[in-house]
Amino acid sequence: MISDRSSDKVHSCFVPLIENGDRVMGSSRRILGALGLLSCLALSANVPASAAEAPPGPGEAPRVPFTQRYQAVQHGGLVRASNSSIACRRQEAPGAEPCTEVAKGAAGANGDFEMFYSEVDKDPDTYNSTRAELKVPQGARVSYARLYWGGNLRVGEQKPPEDNGRVLVAEPGGAYKEVLADTVVGHRTDAGSDAYQASADVTPLVRKGGAGMWTVAQLNIAMGHSPVGAWGGWTLVAAYEHPQEPLRRISLWDGFEQVAAGAGEAGGQTVRIEGLGAPAGSRGKAGLVAYDGDRGTLGDSLTVTADSGRRVSVSDGENPFNDVSNSTITEFGRSAFVRQPEHQNNLGYDADVFDLSPALSGGARSLNFTFAGENQGQFLGVLFVQTDARR
Repeated sequence: MISDRSSDKVHSCFVPLIENGDRVMGSSRRILGALGLLSCLALSANVPASAAEAPPGPGEAPRVPFTQRYQAVQHGGLVRASNSSIACRRQEAPGAEPCTEVAKGAAGANGDFEMFYSEVDKDPDTYNSTRAELKVPQGARVSYARLYWGGNLRVGEQKPPEDNGRVLVAEPGGAYKEVLADTVVGHRTDAGSDAYQASADVTPLVRKGGAGMWTVAQLNIAMGHSPVGAWGGWTLVAAYEHPQEPLRRISLWDGFEQVAAGAGEAGGQTVRIEGLGAPAGSRGKAGLVAYDGDRGTLGDSLTVTADSGRRVSVSDGENPFNDVSNSTITEFGRSAFVRQPEHQNNLGYDADVFDLSPALSGGARSLNFTFAGENQGQFLGVLFVQTDARR
Protein backbone atom coordinates (compact mmCIF):
# COMPACT_ATOMS: atom_id res chain seq x y z
CA MET A 1 0.00 0.00 0.00
CA ILE A 2 1.17 3.52 -0.87
CA SER A 3 0.03 6.76 0.71
CA ASP A 4 1.09 10.37 0.86
CA ARG A 5 3.62 10.88 3.65
CA SER A 6 1.33 13.32 5.47
CA SER A 7 -1.86 11.26 5.14
CA ASP A 8 -3.54 9.66 8.14
CA LYS A 9 -5.83 7.49 6.01
CA VAL A 10 -5.47 3.73 6.13
CA HIS A 11 -6.77 1.07 3.76
CA SER A 12 -7.17 -2.63 4.36
CA CYS A 13 -5.74 -5.00 1.77
CA PHE A 14 -6.47 -8.57 0.71
CA VAL A 15 -3.65 -11.07 0.83
CA PRO A 16 -3.98 -14.48 -0.89
CA LEU A 17 -3.33 -17.83 0.70
CA ILE A 18 0.24 -19.08 0.68
CA GLU A 19 1.47 -22.62 0.51
CA ASN A 20 1.32 -24.32 3.93
CA GLY A 21 0.16 -21.13 5.61
CA ASP A 22 -2.29 -18.27 5.41
CA ARG A 23 -1.61 -14.73 4.38
CA VAL A 24 -3.92 -12.31 6.07
CA MET A 25 -5.67 -8.98 5.70
CA GLY A 26 -4.55 -5.88 7.41
CA SER A 27 -3.06 -2.46 7.74
CA SER A 28 -0.96 -0.49 10.18
CA ARG A 29 0.81 2.82 10.34
CA ARG A 30 3.53 4.43 12.36
CA ILE A 31 4.02 8.12 13.12
CA LEU A 32 7.53 9.46 12.63
CA GLY A 33 9.35 10.43 15.80
CA ALA A 34 11.69 13.36 15.98
CA LEU A 35 14.47 10.92 16.83
CA GLY A 36 14.05 8.20 14.21
CA LEU A 37 14.37 4.55 14.98
CA LEU A 38 15.60 1.97 12.47
CA SER A 39 13.85 -0.30 9.99
CA CYS A 40 14.50 -3.90 8.87
CA LEU A 41 13.69 -6.73 6.50
CA ALA A 42 10.31 -8.54 6.72
CA LEU A 43 6.90 -8.85 5.03
CA SER A 44 3.80 -6.60 5.80
CA ALA A 45 1.85 -4.03 7.94
CA ASN A 46 0.08 -0.62 7.95
CA VAL A 47 -0.49 1.73 10.89
CA PRO A 48 -2.94 4.63 11.34
CA ALA A 49 -2.29 7.74 13.39
CA SER A 50 -4.04 6.28 16.43
CA ALA A 51 -3.75 2.69 17.54
CA ALA A 52 -7.37 2.87 18.66
CA GLU A 53 -8.42 3.55 15.07
CA ALA A 54 -6.34 0.77 13.57
CA PRO A 55 -7.98 -2.33 12.13
CA PRO A 56 -6.19 -5.62 12.87
CA GLY A 57 -2.71 -5.77 11.36
CA PRO A 58 -1.70 -8.31 8.73
CA GLY A 59 -0.01 -10.46 11.32
CA GLU A 60 3.40 -12.08 11.57
CA ALA A 61 4.76 -15.58 11.22
CA PRO A 62 8.18 -16.94 12.15
CA ARG A 63 8.20 -18.89 8.89
CA VAL A 64 6.58 -17.93 5.59
CA PRO A 65 6.95 -20.75 3.01
CA PHE A 66 8.00 -19.62 -0.44
CA THR A 67 5.09 -19.19 -2.82
CA GLN A 68 4.60 -17.61 -6.21
CA ARG A 69 3.77 -13.92 -6.02
CA TYR A 70 3.61 -13.09 -9.74
CA GLN A 71 4.04 -14.91 -13.05
CA ALA A 72 3.62 -13.87 -16.67
CA VAL A 73 4.69 -14.84 -20.19
CA GLN A 74 5.39 -11.65 -22.10
CA HIS A 75 7.87 -9.82 -24.28
CA GLY A 76 10.02 -8.16 -21.64
CA GLY A 77 11.79 -9.15 -18.45
CA LEU A 78 12.72 -8.39 -14.86
CA VAL A 79 14.89 -5.64 -13.36
CA ARG A 80 15.64 -4.71 -9.79
CA ALA A 81 17.18 -2.01 -7.63
CA SER A 82 18.74 -2.84 -4.24
CA ASN A 83 20.80 -1.40 -1.44
CA SER A 84 21.76 -2.07 2.15
CA SER A 85 20.69 0.47 4.78
CA ILE A 86 23.34 0.06 7.46
CA ALA A 87 27.12 -0.01 7.29
CA CYS A 88 30.32 -0.46 9.26
CA ARG A 89 31.32 2.44 11.53
CA ARG A 90 34.10 0.98 13.68
CA GLN A 91 35.98 -2.29 14.13
CA GLU A 92 35.11 -4.23 17.28
CA ALA A 93 36.74 -7.64 16.76
CA PRO A 94 40.52 -8.01 17.05
CA GLY A 95 42.08 -8.27 13.63
CA ALA A 96 39.01 -6.99 11.76
CA GLU A 97 39.70 -5.08 8.57
CA PRO A 98 39.25 -1.28 8.66
CA CYS A 99 35.75 -0.16 7.66
CA THR A 100 37.12 1.70 4.64
CA GLU A 101 38.56 -1.57 3.30
CA VAL A 102 35.39 -3.53 4.04
CA ALA A 103 33.39 -0.98 2.05
CA LYS A 104 35.73 -1.68 -0.87
CA GLY A 105 35.07 -5.44 -0.61
CA ALA A 106 37.44 -6.81 2.01
CA ALA A 107 36.26 -9.87 3.93
CA GLY A 108 34.44 -9.24 7.18
CA ALA A 109 31.27 -10.25 9.01
CA ASN A 110 28.79 -7.77 10.48
CA GLY A 111 29.37 -9.16 13.99
CA ASP A 112 32.96 -7.83 13.83
CA PHE A 113 31.87 -4.20 13.66
CA GLU A 114 29.81 -1.48 15.24
CA MET A 115 27.17 -0.69 12.61
CA PHE A 116 25.42 2.61 11.90
CA TYR A 117 22.72 3.80 9.50
CA SER A 118 23.49 4.95 5.98
CA GLU A 119 21.97 8.36 5.18
CA VAL A 120 22.07 9.93 1.71
CA ASP A 121 19.16 12.38 1.70
CA LYS A 122 19.10 15.85 3.27
CA ASP A 123 15.86 15.23 5.16
CA PRO A 124 16.27 15.78 8.95
CA ASP A 125 13.20 13.61 9.60
CA THR A 126 14.78 10.41 8.26
CA TYR A 127 17.36 8.35 10.12
CA ASN A 128 18.40 6.01 7.31
CA SER A 129 18.12 6.43 3.56
CA THR A 130 19.82 4.84 0.56
CA ARG A 131 19.38 5.00 -3.21
CA ALA A 132 19.69 2.64 -6.13
CA GLU A 133 19.03 2.83 -9.86
CA LEU A 134 16.11 0.95 -11.40
CA LYS A 135 16.97 0.36 -15.07
CA VAL A 136 13.57 -0.02 -16.73
CA PRO A 137 14.27 0.03 -20.51
CA GLN A 138 13.10 3.03 -22.47
CA GLY A 139 9.71 2.38 -24.02
CA ALA A 140 8.83 -0.41 -21.57
CA ARG A 141 5.66 -0.65 -19.49
CA VAL A 142 5.92 -1.90 -15.91
CA SER A 143 3.46 -4.79 -15.48
CA TYR A 144 4.19 -5.48 -11.79
CA ALA A 145 6.50 -4.12 -9.09
CA ARG A 146 7.09 -5.13 -5.49
CA LEU A 147 9.26 -3.64 -2.77
CA TYR A 148 10.90 -5.89 -0.16
CA TRP A 149 12.63 -4.67 2.98
CA GLY A 150 13.95 -6.20 6.20
CA GLY A 151 16.70 -6.58 8.75
CA ASN A 152 17.70 -7.39 12.32
CA LEU A 153 15.84 -5.66 15.18
CA ARG A 154 18.21 -6.71 17.97
CA VAL A 155 21.83 -5.60 18.01
CA GLY A 156 23.22 -2.99 20.42
CA GLU A 157 19.60 -1.86 20.73
CA GLN A 158 16.19 -3.50 20.37
CA LYS A 159 13.79 -2.07 17.78
CA PRO A 160 9.99 -2.46 18.13
CA PRO A 161 8.46 -4.86 15.59
CA GLU A 162 5.43 -2.58 15.23
CA ASP A 163 7.55 -0.51 12.81
CA ASN A 164 8.41 -3.42 10.51
CA GLY A 165 5.66 -2.77 7.98
CA ARG A 166 6.33 0.82 7.07
CA VAL A 167 8.97 2.56 4.93
CA LEU A 168 9.29 5.80 2.99
CA VAL A 169 9.91 5.66 -0.77
CA ALA A 170 10.77 8.44 -3.20
CA GLU A 171 10.65 7.94 -6.96
CA PRO A 172 13.31 9.64 -9.13
CA GLY A 173 12.99 13.37 -8.51
CA GLY A 174 9.96 12.89 -6.23
CA ALA A 175 9.05 13.32 -2.58
CA TYR A 176 8.73 10.57 -0.02
CA LYS A 177 5.55 8.51 0.08
CA GLU A 178 4.64 6.11 2.84
CA VAL A 179 4.57 2.46 1.77
CA LEU A 180 2.82 -0.03 4.04
CA ALA A 181 3.29 -3.78 3.85
CA ASP A 182 0.27 -5.62 2.45
CA THR A 183 0.95 -9.23 3.40
CA VAL A 184 2.00 -11.33 6.37
CA VAL A 185 5.34 -10.29 7.88
CA GLY A 186 8.01 -12.91 8.31
CA HIS A 187 9.44 -12.30 11.79
CA ARG A 188 11.69 -14.80 13.57
CA THR A 189 13.59 -14.49 16.85
CA ASP A 190 16.37 -17.03 17.01
CA ALA A 191 20.00 -17.46 18.09
CA GLY A 192 20.48 -13.85 19.15
CA SER A 193 18.81 -12.24 16.14
CA ASP A 194 15.36 -10.72 15.69
CA ALA A 195 14.92 -10.87 11.92
CA TYR A 196 12.05 -9.89 9.65
CA GLN A 197 11.04 -9.24 6.04
CA ALA A 198 8.10 -7.17 4.78
CA SER A 199 6.84 -6.29 1.30
CA ALA A 200 4.29 -4.27 -0.62
CA ASP A 201 2.87 -4.01 -4.13
CA VAL A 202 4.17 -0.70 -5.54
CA THR A 203 3.15 -1.16 -9.18
CA PRO A 204 1.33 2.20 -9.60
CA LEU A 205 4.23 4.10 -8.04
CA VAL A 206 6.86 2.42 -10.23
CA ARG A 207 4.77 2.85 -13.40
CA LYS A 208 4.65 6.57 -12.67
CA GLY A 209 8.23 6.97 -11.44
CA GLY A 210 9.93 4.77 -14.03
CA ALA A 211 13.66 4.43 -14.49
CA GLY A 212 16.15 6.30 -12.33
CA MET A 213 17.36 6.61 -8.76
CA TRP A 214 14.88 5.35 -6.14
CA THR A 215 15.30 6.24 -2.47
CA VAL A 216 14.07 4.12 0.44
CA ALA A 217 14.19 5.45 4.02
CA GLN A 218 13.15 4.55 7.57
CA LEU A 219 13.84 0.80 7.45
CA ASN A 220 13.32 -0.66 10.90
CA ILE A 221 16.75 -2.05 11.77
CA ALA A 222 18.87 -1.89 14.89
CA MET A 223 22.30 -0.30 14.98
CA GLY A 224 25.25 -1.04 17.25
CA HIS A 225 27.32 -4.15 17.85
CA SER A 226 26.60 -7.73 18.88
CA PRO A 227 28.11 -11.12 18.01
CA VAL A 228 25.22 -11.70 15.57
CA GLY A 229 25.59 -8.25 14.03
CA ALA A 230 23.35 -5.70 12.35
CA TRP A 231 22.01 -6.08 8.82
CA GLY A 232 19.21 -4.70 6.67
CA GLY A 233 18.29 -3.48 3.22
CA TRP A 234 15.70 -3.29 0.47
CA THR A 235 15.07 -4.60 -3.04
CA LEU A 236 12.62 -3.28 -5.63
CA VAL A 237 11.71 -5.91 -8.26
CA ALA A 238 9.91 -4.79 -11.44
CA ALA A 239 8.50 -6.88 -14.30
CA TYR A 240 8.13 -5.01 -17.59
CA GLU A 241 6.76 -5.47 -21.10
CA HIS A 242 8.63 -4.34 -24.21
CA PRO A 243 7.57 -5.36 -27.74
CA GLN A 244 11.15 -5.55 -29.04
CA GLU A 245 12.39 -7.99 -26.40
CA PRO A 246 12.17 -11.83 -26.53
CA LEU A 247 9.17 -13.72 -25.23
CA ARG A 248 10.02 -14.71 -21.66
CA ARG A 249 8.44 -16.37 -18.68
CA ILE A 250 8.98 -14.34 -15.53
CA SER A 251 8.23 -15.56 -12.04
CA LEU A 252 8.52 -13.85 -8.66
CA TRP A 253 8.51 -15.92 -5.46
CA ASP A 254 8.84 -14.80 -1.87
CA GLY A 255 8.72 -16.09 1.68
CA PHE A 256 10.78 -15.98 4.85
CA GLU A 257 12.77 -19.12 5.50
CA GLN A 258 15.80 -19.85 7.63
CA VAL A 259 18.52 -22.10 6.28
CA ALA A 260 19.90 -23.56 9.50
CA ALA A 261 23.57 -23.62 10.36
CA GLY A 262 25.27 -26.60 8.79
CA ALA A 263 22.05 -27.80 7.20
CA GLY A 264 23.82 -29.07 4.10
CA GLU A 265 22.03 -29.69 0.83
CA ALA A 266 19.92 -32.56 2.17
CA GLY A 267 18.55 -30.36 4.93
CA GLY A 268 18.44 -27.11 2.97
CA GLN A 269 15.48 -25.26 1.54
CA THR A 270 14.17 -26.08 -1.94
CA VAL A 271 11.94 -23.90 -4.11
CA ARG A 272 10.42 -25.65 -7.16
CA ILE A 273 9.31 -23.58 -10.15
CA GLU A 274 7.17 -25.42 -12.69
CA GLY A 275 5.56 -24.76 -16.06
CA LEU A 276 8.61 -23.10 -17.58
CA GLY A 277 8.56 -24.65 -21.04
CA ALA A 278 12.09 -23.39 -21.70
CA PRO A 279 13.52 -24.92 -24.92
CA ALA A 280 17.03 -26.36 -25.10
CA GLY A 281 19.65 -23.64 -25.27
CA SER A 282 17.47 -21.09 -23.50
CA ARG A 283 18.89 -18.11 -21.71
CA GLY A 284 17.78 -17.07 -18.25
CA LYS A 285 18.64 -15.45 -14.96
CA ALA A 286 17.71 -15.89 -11.31
CA GLY A 287 17.75 -13.28 -8.56
CA LEU A 288 18.02 -13.88 -4.84
CA VAL A 289 17.56 -11.75 -1.71
CA ALA A 290 19.08 -13.18 1.48
CA TYR A 291 19.97 -11.92 4.95
CA ASP A 292 22.89 -12.42 7.34
CA GLY A 293 25.20 -14.15 4.90
CA ASP A 294 28.84 -13.36 5.76
CA ARG A 295 31.69 -12.90 3.33
CA GLY A 296 34.34 -15.49 3.96
CA THR A 297 32.11 -17.80 6.04
CA LEU A 298 31.88 -20.86 3.80
CA GLY A 299 29.24 -23.53 3.29
CA ASP A 300 26.30 -21.65 1.79
CA SER A 301 25.43 -22.62 -1.77
CA LEU A 302 22.72 -22.63 -4.42
CA THR A 303 22.18 -25.62 -6.69
CA VAL A 304 19.71 -25.58 -9.59
CA THR A 305 18.40 -28.86 -11.01
CA ALA A 306 16.28 -29.06 -14.17
CA ASP A 307 13.80 -31.87 -14.89
CA SER A 308 16.06 -32.72 -17.84
CA GLY A 309 18.58 -33.90 -15.27
CA ARG A 310 20.92 -30.97 -15.73
CA ARG A 311 22.31 -29.88 -12.34
CA VAL A 312 24.55 -26.87 -11.76
CA SER A 313 26.08 -25.10 -8.78
CA VAL A 314 25.36 -21.41 -9.16
CA SER A 315 28.33 -19.07 -8.79
CA ASP A 316 30.20 -16.24 -10.49
CA GLY A 317 33.29 -14.09 -10.03
CA GLU A 318 31.90 -12.29 -6.99
CA ASN A 319 29.89 -15.16 -5.49
CA PRO A 320 31.90 -18.41 -5.08
CA PHE A 321 29.95 -21.67 -5.21
CA ASN A 322 30.53 -22.26 -1.47
CA ASP A 323 29.96 -18.64 -0.38
CA VAL A 324 27.03 -17.50 -2.51
CA SER A 325 25.43 -15.38 0.24
CA ASN A 326 28.49 -13.21 0.81
CA SER A 327 26.98 -9.73 1.26
CA THR A 328 27.10 -8.64 -2.38
CA ILE A 329 24.71 -6.73 -4.65
CA THR A 330 25.72 -7.86 -8.13
CA GLU A 331 24.41 -9.06 -11.49
CA PHE A 332 26.37 -11.78 -13.30
CA GLY A 333 29.31 -11.05 -11.00
CA ARG A 334 29.54 -7.29 -11.46
CA SER A 335 27.90 -4.07 -10.39
CA ALA A 336 25.03 -3.44 -12.78
CA PHE A 337 23.50 -0.17 -11.52
CA VAL A 338 24.38 2.91 -9.52
CA ARG A 339 23.91 2.84 -5.73
CA GLN A 340 24.37 5.46 -3.03
CA PRO A 341 26.30 4.40 -1.02
CA GLU A 342 27.87 1.69 -3.16
CA HIS A 343 29.59 -0.63 -0.70
CA GLN A 344 31.03 -3.84 -2.10
CA ASN A 345 30.71 -5.79 1.17
CA ASN A 346 27.19 -5.06 2.43
CA LEU A 347 27.72 -6.89 5.73
CA GLY A 348 24.75 -9.23 5.88
CA TYR A 349 22.62 -8.13 2.93
CA ASP A 350 22.62 -10.01 -0.41
CA ALA A 351 20.70 -9.12 -3.57
CA ASP A 352 22.34 -10.94 -6.47
CA VAL A 353 21.34 -11.96 -9.99
CA PHE A 354 22.94 -15.08 -11.51
CA ASP A 355 23.20 -16.50 -15.02
CA LEU A 356 20.72 -19.38 -15.21
CA SER A 357 21.57 -20.37 -18.80
CA PRO A 358 23.82 -23.37 -17.89
CA ALA A 359 20.89 -25.02 -16.10
CA LEU A 360 18.68 -24.50 -19.18
CA SER A 361 21.05 -25.96 -21.78
CA GLY A 362 18.92 -29.11 -22.11
CA GLY A 363 15.63 -27.26 -21.76
CA ALA A 364 13.45 -27.26 -18.65
CA ARG A 365 9.81 -27.65 -17.71
CA SER A 366 10.71 -27.20 -14.04
CA LEU A 367 13.64 -26.10 -11.90
CA ASN A 368 14.52 -26.93 -8.28
CA PHE A 369 16.47 -24.25 -6.42
CA THR A 370 18.18 -25.82 -3.40
CA PHE A 371 19.82 -23.60 -0.79
CA ALA A 372 22.36 -24.86 1.75
CA GLY A 373 23.38 -22.83 4.80
CA GLU A 374 26.73 -21.54 6.01
CA ASN A 375 27.79 -22.61 9.50
CA GLN A 376 25.98 -19.64 11.07
CA GLY A 377 22.88 -19.97 8.90
CA GLN A 378 21.04 -17.27 6.97
CA PHE A 379 17.54 -16.15 5.94
CA LEU A 380 15.97 -16.32 2.46
CA GLY A 381 13.43 -13.74 1.34
CA VAL A 382 13.01 -13.45 -2.45
CA LEU A 383 13.61 -15.52 -5.59
CA PHE A 384 12.85 -14.24 -9.09
CA VAL A 385 13.41 -16.12 -12.34
CA GLN A 386 13.42 -15.09 -15.99
CA THR A 387 13.68 -17.70 -18.78
CA ASP A 388 13.12 -17.80 -22.52
CA ALA A 389 9.68 -19.13 -23.46
CA ARG A 390 8.61 -21.17 -26.47
CA ARG A 391 7.23 -19.13 -29.33
